[in-house]
Amino acid sequence: MPPPGTRSTSEAQGGCETQGEGDVTEVSQARRAQSAHATALLALPNIVGVGVGFRERGGRLTNEICVVALARRKIASAGMAPDLRVPAAVDGVPTDVREVGDLKAHAARTERWRPAPGGVSIGHFQITAGTLGCTVRDRATGTRLILSNNHVLANGNDAAPEDPILQPGVADGGREETDPIASLERFVPIAYSQEPATCGIARTLVQLGNAVASAIGSKHRLAAYRQDTQAVNQVDAAVARPWMGADLADEVLEIGRLTGSGTPALGQAVRKSGRTTGLTTGVITVVEATVDVDYGGKTARFERQVLSGPMSKPGDSGSVLVAADAPVAVGLLFAGSDQVTIYNPMRTVLDALEVEMV
Repeated sequence: MPPPGTRSTSEAQGGCETQGEGDVTEVSQARRAQSAHATALLALPNIVGVGVGFRERGGRLTNEICVVALARRKIASAGMAPDLRVPAAVDGVPTDVREVGDLKAHAARTERWRPAPGGVSIGHFQITAGTLGCTVRDRATGTRLILSNNHVLANGNDAAPEDPILQPGVADGGREETDPIASLERFVPIAYSQEPATCGIARTLVQLGNAVASAIGSKHRLAAYRQDTQAVNQVDAAVARPWMGADLADEVLEIGRLTGSGTPALGQAVRKSGRTTGLTTGVITVVEATVDVDYGGKTARFERQVLSGPMSKPGDSGSVLVAADAPVAVGLLFAGSDQVTIYNPMRTVLDALEVEMV
């Protein structure tokens, strides 16, 4: 069959499309030539593959069957020694050189990546794993930094500056001895509205009360917790400084390089690239939301948040929410359920951390 954008002879004459015996013969000849010369062609320093296909002229495919040599980079023949060039034909079959770049196996998002793009596993050395969001730049110094959540990079406030950040995260086999990629730079503290008590007096009273309850045979017990009804948050966000700049890629897996930030809009089509669920798409269904989020025994209230349909699972925290029609970041994923996913507005995140998109 002809390649897209071409017509067979029978189509041009108004008949149904067919493949003639001559076409079959051409393909068979090309296959034999490819098989006979594959080893020699692959031995050329710039060639990474050999196949049979349509010849390309001026960036468009033609009907001409040829042996296709797949090159890392297309180099003008004049710049190469004669014995390193792909011959114009092999066994009477014309050749074509097609540039394909460096062919690499696609690693899982939970594996070790160097350089590491957005969308892969990362985490503080004392947590399980979250997602590397994207690369940002410090407004004051211009330093390239890794953006993700506080609870991913700063262990929910329990970290210290310069703590090691692992890629992949601990849950994915990351080890402090071999897999550090960055050090914690800074984070926006999370203000919890309810969390386990830290007051010694309150804890002593609870212990005494529970001892009395046990002595009289009661099955009820007391618990102490700290409550602050005025505590509210805008973001769950942190940045880390890579140990080596070359270890960080300025792109998001399956999305590419981001060009800036925008404001999320109700009904906007969006996408995200995360460690657990990969590339997912959805629509913004709620804006300006106030939500109470459970942090495993602690509760934090967030205001002016953005909700979409279900686009994530645990381990996707830290993913960047991107507009569907442009490489523009509009949110930072930090929480969700089986029914919804929740994001901080991206421009609020950038201002809180004093960073900019790269």
